[in-house]
Amino acid sequence: MEELEFLRRQLKENLERVQERIEKALFRAGRKSGSVRLLGASKKQSPEKIRILYELGVRLFGENYVQEGEKKIEVLKDLFIEWHFIGRLQTNKVKKALKIFQVIETLDRIELAEEIEKRAKALNLKIPVFIEINIGKEKSKAGILPEELKSFSEKIASYSHLVVKGLMCLPPFEKDPERVRPYFAKMRALFEEVKPLFGEYFTELSMGTSEDFEVAIEEGATIVRLGTLLFGKRE
Repeated sequence: MEELEFLRRQLKENLERVQERIEKALFRAGRKSGSVRLLGASKKQSPEKIRILYELGVRLFGENYVQEGEKKIEVLKDLFIEWHFIGRLQTNKVKKALKIFQVIETLDRIELAEEIEKRAKALNLKIPVFIEINIGKEKSKAGILPEELKSFSEKIASYSHLVVKGLMCLPPFEKDPERVRPYFAKMRALFEEVKPLFGEYFTELSMGTSEDFEVAIEEGATIVRLGTLLFGKRE
């Protein structure tokens, strides 16, 4: 019991610190208070921690693996969590993913779009997705290359079971967050470029993690994905 109370206190402090930093970044950018949503990146974090953060007001959580996510989602099914998939999604895991996640943030290739469309049609679902951009053009990372976004978007705009809600990225790692700013600014420009193709539901820019979320907010992020900064160390 004492252990749980200690954990609760710790997570509450983490959350308050993060929320304060989010609000300050919004203020610096001249943006409205509360215009960024916090997503708890809960890979290798316990259901207990997720439950506590939910009780403290966090509603979005993101998992990187379908199998790990499935177990936690089952344990926490009494909570009204909006679950996002934020890892690399294999086409053979799409059917399962669509049944347990509300949003797929990592649409990164046409085969995946086709598979989601096919499975969603069979389940009679409309699936909110974000297009993942490989903004640093890194060989080690998934995502659509910036120069290919327009043609990719034109292809999938007609898919009736995909609701494209925005873009997401994981920029190259830099010790100094300022060096990541140009990538986030480019994301914002790409967002504006393809917005006319997707219409009113296209509102989200998921970018910024524990290392660089303040800069991401200053450049227009609407969702920041925070892991260890929020949860503490992984299990």
